[in-house]
Amino acid sequence: MQIHFLGTTGWFTTAMGETPSILIDAAEAYVILDAGQSLRKVPPLITTEKPIYLFLSHFHLDHTYGFHTLPLFHSPQGLTIYGQPGTERLLHTLIARPWTCPIERLKIPVRIQDIDAGTYDAPIPFTCTALVHTDPCFGYRLTLEGKTVAYCTDTGVCAGLHTLATKADLLITECTWQHPNERPDWPHLAPEDAATAARDAGARALALIHFDANNYRTRGDRTDAETRAKAIFPNTRAMHDDEVILL
Repeated sequence: MQIHFLGTTGWFTTAMGETPSILIDAAEAYVILDAGQSLRKVPPLITTEKPIYLFLSHFHLDHTYGFHTLPLFHSPQGLTIYGQPGTERLLHTLIARPWTCPIERLKIPVRIQDIDAGTYDAPIPFTCTALVHTDPCFGYRLTLEGKTVAYCTDTGVCAGLHTLATKADLLITECTWQHPNERPDWPHLAPEDAATAARDAGARALALIHFDANNYRTRGDRTDAETRAKAIFPNTRAMHDDEVILL
């Protein structure tokens, strides 16, 4: 299984990286996590007619801007998008005139399905649960090739984060703040928060993404975050755009 970290920056795109989208290329399917600006990089990586599923965490623009690039997708098998209640209504508003090319004119069939928090057996085994953020946000736990990948962004420390991360082979989570509780009114994680969550949940590995564009301006800033996280959870990696993890 290849996990392509196409965009690793939160809030807005900078020279350090684009806003988040992750492609998991597994035997069962292509799985896309979120639709930031880096979603534009997905089409060249779709080389077979395996199913394509996109799991959307929430509706903030740094996680949805990439839908503007859906005209780049030509895959005949289509794209199925899963998200919290209200996703179908909101995406039919966003992926439409006057904002962008409407869904009906895309060259790839797009299906949008609202889901509630819970555990599902199909189309692949996955669990979704609410995280704590300024607006409703889902985290996901997916089973692919017999391994578990947990995806938690955007979130503060919460029970949902622990539930999804428990014994995960890989926890992918955000690292927005440079210091814990930097903005208590705007829930996000600092390196120590993410590492503590991974350690306490018994995860095997931790990948940090969603580095705030204003806080993390250099590679050195991310290196520092990785070092601080490793002091708590040694198997931590601060990700950069276009890096790949083999799982």
